[in-house]
Amino acid sequence: MKREIVITADGSSTIHLPDWDEQYHSKHGAIQEAYHVFIKHGLHYFCDPEGNEESQQKTNDITSNLVEKTHNISILEIGFGTGLNAFITLLEAEKLKILVNYFGVEGYPVLMDEITQLNYSKELNAKVKTSLFNELHEVSWEISHEITSHFSLTKQNKFFSEIEEEDSYNIIYFDAFGARVQPELWTESIFKKMYGALKTKGVLVTYSAKGSVRRAMETVGFKVERLPGPPGKREMLRASKEA
Repeated sequence: MKREIVITADGSSTIHLPDWDEQYHSKHGAIQEAYHVFIKHGLHYFCDPEGNEESQQKTNDITSNLVEKTHNISILEIGFGTGLNAFITLLEAEKLKILVNYFGVEGYPVLMDEITQLNYSKELNAKVKTSLFNELHEVSWEISHEITSHFSLTKQNKFFSEIEEEDSYNIIYFDAFGARVQPELWTESIFKKMYGALKTKGVLVTYSAKGSVRRAMETVGFKVERLPGPPGKREMLRASKEA
C-alpha cells in the first residue's frame, strides 16, 4: 500500500495512506490530537481525576496532586504506529516525575526510513531528544527496554485480537485506524479484551466518538463518557473500568 509523509494543520507530520484516504494521525494536527486525546484526557486525567479539565492543566498543578498510587503507571497503546504518543508520554513522564511502563502493540511496524522523515522532535521543541525518539523505533521487539529513568518500553509485534493480558494496565491509548477502513478493530470482541486488560479504575481513551463504538464499550462493561474532541472533531470517548 502506498504511503506518504504529509504535514498536518499544526505543522506536525504524519503518514497518509492514499488508497484508504486515511492517516496515522488527524490531518487537523497530529501533535494537537495526541495531546488532547491521550495526554490530557488519558494520562493527566488518570494522575489527577479531580482536576478541572475545562481549563489548561499545568504540569505543576498535576505534579502537586500526584499520590503514590499513580507514581508507577502502566500504559498499553493500541497502534504504536509512528511512536508519537509514546514520545510525548516519555516527555510528560519526565516533567511529572512519574515512572511509565509503556507497551505498544503494532501488527505492521513503520519503517525506519519513514520515521526519520517525521518532524516530531522539532515541533515539540525537543530536538535534543531526537535520539530518544529514534530509540523508540530501534529497540528490539518483545523485550522491555529502559529508555529513560522515567520511561520503559516494550513493543509487541502482534494483532490486537491476540492480546490476552488481564488486569495489567492503568491506561489504554486506543489509536487504531478508523472504523471506516478497519471496522473489525472496533468490535465488542476487541473491547472485551481491552476491558479485561485494564486494572480496576483504569481508563481507555480514543479519538473516536461513533455511536457503535460507544455501545460496544458499554456492552462489555465500560462506563463511557463523551468529551470535547481535538481540533476537527466534535467529540471523543473515554471509557472507565469501575470494578
